Amino acid sequence: MDSVTGKHRAAGPAGAAARAVGLFKQYGEGETAVTALDHVDVEFARNQFTAIMGPSGSGKSTLMHCMAGLDSATSGSAYIGDTDLSGLRDKEMTALRRDRLGFIFQSFNLVPTLTAAENITLPSDIAGAKVDQEWFEEITSRLGLTNRLTHRPAELSGGQQQRVACARALVSRPEIIFGDEPTGNLDSNSSREVLDILRTAVDQDDQTVVIVTHDAKAASYADRVVFLADGRLINEILDPTIDEILATMAGIES
Repeated sequence: MDSVTGKHRAAGPAGAAARAVGLFKQYGEGETAVTALDHVDVEFARNQFTAIMGPSGSGKSTLMHCMAGLDSATSGSAYIGDTDLSGLRDKEMTALRRDRLGFIFQSFNLVPTLTAAENITLPSDIAGAKVDQEWFEEITSRLGLTNRLTHRPAELSGGQQQRVACARALVSRPEIIFGDEPTGNLDSNSSREVLDILRTAVDQDDQTVVIVTHDAKAASYADRVVFLADGRLINEILDPTIDEILATMAGIES
């Protein structure tokens, strides 16, 4: 039973939506070198919601960025399905991010000159792909955006802007949605709305969601929380509660 939403969580099917094998990321060289990821092995199951947590500087955002093709690893491999990102050329990587992944960022990343509707369909429009209008209408209705589709970002609240970003990530039915602190700039009510959206996407739409967060309440919406420290995966909790998450983080930071 979901500790926050009260929904029963189904275990995801076998097979990873994304995985890292020996993922190593170093910044700089010699005495000034900093290891952000220290040979990390991790899998993110299909049709599950996973949260990545850890102290500041633990490597959690670096892990997500490398696994989502937003940054390159120094060595090791990151896979989306069976595709090894390290073997892709720049053009292939751009196409993979556009066609197979969805992204939600703390800063919303909306184009200010476009309407909400145009921002939602932008990745599909760039790809020359046709948007499923019925699915578009279902998503925008579910997210409470039907009456805001002609508004530009400056005319929307922060919560509404993030719901537009969620709709943009969902509308193309990607293989996996990555969120980097997706509730970081939101108040508690807007945060809950966004987390409910992501939870519903997993439970109702068989979506796969992976977020980086520092918020125990946000992480408690997930099926699984993985914890990093000093660039290493050190713990995980299945079907987590807020108290379990806070206790684990306290142990890591002590």
